[in-house]
Amino acid sequence: MLSHDQIWGAIDRLAERHDLTPSGLARRAGLDPTSFNKSKRLSADGRLRWPSTESIAKVLDATGASVEQFLVFLRPDAGLSGQLAGPLAGQVAGQPDGAFPPQGSSIPLLGFAQAGAGGFFDDGGFPVGHGWDVVEFPAAPAQKSGVYALEVQGESMLPLYRDGDVLIVAPGAQVRRNDRVVVRTCEGEVMAKVLLRQSPRSIELMSLNPEHANRTLELSDVDWIARIIWASQ
Repeated sequence: MLSHDQIWGAIDRLAERHDLTPSGLARRAGLDPTSFNKSKRLSADGRLRWPSTESIAKVLDATGASVEQFLVFLRPDAGLSGQLAGPLAGQVAGQPDGAFPPQGSSIPLLGFAQAGAGGFFDDGGFPVGHGWDVVEFPAAPAQKSGVYALEVQGESMLPLYRDGDVLIVAPGAQVRRNDRVVVRTCEGEVMAKVLLRQSPRSIELMSLNPEHANRTLELSDVDWIARIIWASQ
């Protein structure tokens, strides 16, 4: 059975995953800002108070999270390693079964031109399948299961990234405003951008190359988004 602490803990972790307080999460979901306050979790006579299923549904809709990913946050050890559900989020804690083995100092490497093809990523944006090369990571990614590398091809990301630069991508890392990210659309387009803004319905992306226009994408058109944590120069 689910416990009172598990349910409220999952709400707290979901809020933290979006860099929000419980009040901020309630506000984003269109609820009374005090709905998730710790003082509201017990009644005046000490009885346990539970969030309603309607409140949880509104929170999931506002954050783009799925029921499955909310279940991930029920685990006390989920923390920020549990990924958002859906496009932005998209990613469940840890590395999926049947993908790559536990990583040492080397991680999977793939070219951007190939990344849009099918078979290289699972639904959460983690590397799977065959056809990957490997590259040495500058430090062992002990707590970064699922980390992989993409090689820049062409000049579309100048002046920030040059042809041949390697971008280290962490699908399990928290994504925040102004982060450099890799985005894959549902149509298979893969791009590196700067996350300017995200809402429950869309994301705004700034192009690294000033000759390319910024992009605004509906979340329904986004397969996954992952943060760039390191780049060779």
